[in-house]
Amino acid sequence: MPDKELRFDVSTERQRLDVFLSEQVSDLSRSQLQRLIRDGRVSVDGLKAKPSQKLERRQQVTLVLPAAGPSLAAEPIALSIVYEDRDIVVVDKPAGMVVHPGHGVTTGTLVNALLARFPEMQAFQDSTRPGIVHRLDKDTSGLIVAAKQPAAQQNLQEQFAARTIGKTYWALVHGRPRQRRGMIEASIGRSPTQPTQMAIAGKAERAARTTFNILEEFARFTLLEAHPITGRTHQIRLHFAALGHPVVGDPTYGARPDSLGLTRQFLHAKELTLLLPSTRARCRFVSELPADLAVVLDRLRAEKEH
Repeated sequence: MPDKELRFDVSTERQRLDVFLSEQVSDLSRSQLQRLIRDGRVSVDGLKAKPSQKLERRQQVTLVLPAAGPSLAAEPIALSIVYEDRDIVVVDKPAGMVVHPGHGVTTGTLVNALLARFPEMQAFQDSTRPGIVHRLDKDTSGLIVAAKQPAAQQNLQEQFAARTIGKTYWALVHGRPRQRRGMIEASIGRSPTQPTQMAIAGKAERAARTTFNILEEFARFTLLEAHPITGRTHQIRLHFAALGHPVVGDPTYGARPDSLGLTRQFLHAKELTLLLPSTRARCRFVSELPADLAVVLDRLRAEKEH
């Protein structure tokens, strides 16, 4: 089925583009329309627009709806649920699980598992990423939050946009940074040579910031606590590689031979802090290190004592 193009004539003054479209297209939420605008599927008088753009009378808005893909299958995959209420679910994702379908992956994802566990999520109109508001790399373990209904999804998206959601990662890196704490500021964009990878100052780069502090030092490695201020793809892995201290076991960015026997990167989403959409209560969730990472730390600590 081909893409579907919709055209609308503007008859009001100074109305936001996303608000205007939400009034014209009733079967899509405002957050879904904002995503379509950011993806370049909406134009005003033939020009790319932003969700906040103010419209003028007699302008024409064009919306290109993507062709519907195959419906997602609900799969009874075991999940480690840290918290759930009527609005959200916080999952402790294992390494090796992809968050949502894409790039040839259609089954076995977190989304497939969530649809089976929470059938009400089938009500989402977005057929590829229902309830998803952020993501973790396939081989990064730890905490991820998903919305169980559209209003909660919009609330979480607004919290992420305002950068009021706190994310804490533990990363084991090669070597030892000069500073015990600091901030890495380096823009990130798509790699010009590897389409599935990101790069510092790559194509369509966007500002990216990560703060960090040292938790524990070993002879050849350092355990860090990292706080991504922005949420760019592969941000922590890229930033520490750019600093000259790549994440141990990372096969993509600055991999080194001594990976301590790991088959994936030593990167774990340890803590997540957010406001519950319904009550606005601030909650903090914590995930313990999975066994493969804990074993590595225990070995390094034992070597340190001798």
